[in-house]
Amino acid sequence: MKYLIVGLGNIGAEYDGTRHNIGFDIADVFVMQHGGQFRLDRLAFVAECKWKGKTIVVIKPTTYMNLSGKAMKYWMDKEKIPVENTLVLMDDLALPIDTMRIRGSGSDAGHNGLKNIQLLLGTNAYPRLRFGIGNNFAKGRQVEFVLGRWTPTEMAVVKDKVLKSCDAIESFVSMGLERTMNLFNK
Repeated sequence: MKYLIVGLGNIGAEYDGTRHNIGFDIADVFVMQHGGQFRLDRLAFVAECKWKGKTIVVIKPTTYMNLSGKAMKYWMDKEKIPVENTLVLMDDLALPIDTMRIRGSGSDAGHNGLKNIQLLLGTNAYPRLRFGIGNNFAKGRQVEFVLGRWTPTEMAVVKDKVLKSCDAIESFVSMGLERTMNLFNK
């Protein structure tokens, strides 16, 4: 059984460590924990890990956020992974920084990466891990906030939640979406 984990973010040093790149950060930690290594391949950095007899393909699209669906669709087709065995890791302004939510479907909520995934998959029914980044910004400053770096105060919460997100990925792969949602959506 194969799974595809899609960490959303933007390539380039100027985006490293920003709120919008949390999907990349979770993917990095997960792959490191499971002894994998990223290599540059078609439309993405790709790593393959094993967990409890399952093969997990982890990608960080090189298409930039707004075209994430292109990389996701390509790797789903190439690896023959059904949509229910995919998990998208993304930042979410609508959730407080101490919160994460796992969902089996839902709206793109204005997230350009999700808009493109939904467009190219032709459905909004794909699992996603929504990593709350809060919305502590002044009116008109959303882009600066999302593309900004974590504050030192936020970092402690973020590091802990990245590890929890990796646990959620393991749970998703070993126990499925429903049980993972019951465990982690508290």
